[in-house]
Amino acid sequence: MTSDRTISKIDGLSFDPSLYEVHLRPLAVEEGGGWFATIPALPGCMGDGETELDAVADVRSAAAEWADAALAAGETVPAPRHSAKEAAE
Repeated sequence: MTSDRTISKIDGLSFDPSLYEVHLRPLAVEEGGGWFATIPALPGCMGDGETELDAVADVRSAAAEWADAALAAGETVPAPRHSAKEAAE
């Protein structure tokens, strides 16, 4: 696995999986329980775990593998999307 090293993006910036928005959802018992995580900016990048934190760690590890595969195939790695957060009043 490449989760412990930095991967360069095509534009020269370093790849950091923690900069990408992660979507989480609980898995039903029929699906094995636990949590399912995806990174929408990286199509097909997903992970799971018994806890939310496990699922986030798994999907970030998968993101490093995703980026490696994309670069090996000559594709670009999408930049992280930043969604605007609204503060409650």
